[in-house]
Amino acid sequence: MAKLQLEAFLPYRLNRVAAAVSQEFRSVYGPHHDLTIPEWRVLATLGQFEAMSAKAIGRHSAMHKTKVSRAVRALEERRWLRRRPSEEDRREEVLTLTVLGVSAYRQIIPKALAFERRLLDLLGPEAEFLLEALTRLEMMVKVAAKASDDKS
Repeated sequence: MAKLQLEAFLPYRLNRVAAAVSQEFRSVYGPHHDLTIPEWRVLATLGQFEAMSAKAIGRHSAMHKTKVSRAVRALEERRWLRRRPSEEDRREEVLTLTVLGVSAYRQIIPKALAFERRLLDLLGPEAEFLLEALTRLEMMVKVAAKASDDKS
């Protein structure tokens, strides 16, 4: 039986790189805004889409519902987020950023874009190939996820 070299296994490498980049990116919003990674993702998602349910945020950001729920509660306690009942489904709530939440989002975004630019600059001309490969991987994973959903 062949042995798997975990450190050379593509899914493992992608996961490690994603976790390391995410942790490094936390230096952009963590120290000044005291946000966790899930809180940042909820803030960024609502900043982008303006209004969403917690379930939709979880799907968009690939976070488990308990992480989304904790992040929503923390942002609500800071008065950065508000809830209102959904008109389509009374069991769900629509989440939006408050003025304070929008202000924090607007402070972070230029720093986030500068962080991304530094990463791309470090990659140099290879950045384009990496972005194309990531796009292809994202499409492949979505197709595989759809196919497995259809079987169940």
